[in-house]
Amino acid sequence: MKFPTWIRADSVPRVGTARVGTGDLARPSRAQLGNCPRLIRCLQAAALAAAVFLFTGAGDDSARFKDLGHRMMCTCGCGQVLLECNHVGCQTSTKMRDELQAALDRGDNDDLILQGFVQEYGPTVIAAPTATGFNRVAWVMPFLALALGVTFVVYLVRSWKNRPAPALADGITIPRGSELEEFREKARKETDL
Repeated sequence: MKFPTWIRADSVPRVGTARVGTGDLARPSRAQLGNCPRLIRCLQAAALAAAVFLFTGAGDDSARFKDLGHRMMCTCGCGQVLLECNHVGCQTSTKMRDELQAALDRGDNDDLILQGFVQEYGPTVIAAPTATGFNRVAWVMPFLALALGVTFVVYLVRSWKNRPAPALADGITIPRGSELEEFREKARKETDL
């Protein structure tokens, strides 16, 4: 590759760590890297923090019990989350909690446990609708209705604002500003008020 004489060969732009047009695949020097070691350390620290955050309590059955118990509804008719059913002596919630604990003791994963409860108690046992199939409508419709309502209100307000002034009979126009004050002054003089 031919360069003008005012461009030095060592100032040829680089792609990655190799010079353009040459077969040089040498690693860049520490001076060329600049603050990369700091960046790499920061990224490693962020990855470690994310891993600690994500896996905290990953093997904790009580945390899984609480999570799954709050994702299911009690089927006694109270309409409450399974772990928050406050009926005194509710046999349904006690039975469901025992089944949930037994499934956790067997080592079933969360999806398998939820599927088992859906098969036994029906789809209403799940507290929130799944985001698959027709159930997506339950997630989308409130936001869609809100957006349509806001759009309708904006359209209505703008149409009221841009409405033309009422027309007067026989082409009479109402004077504005100083012209109106002149007519008022003339009326005061004529009526001696």
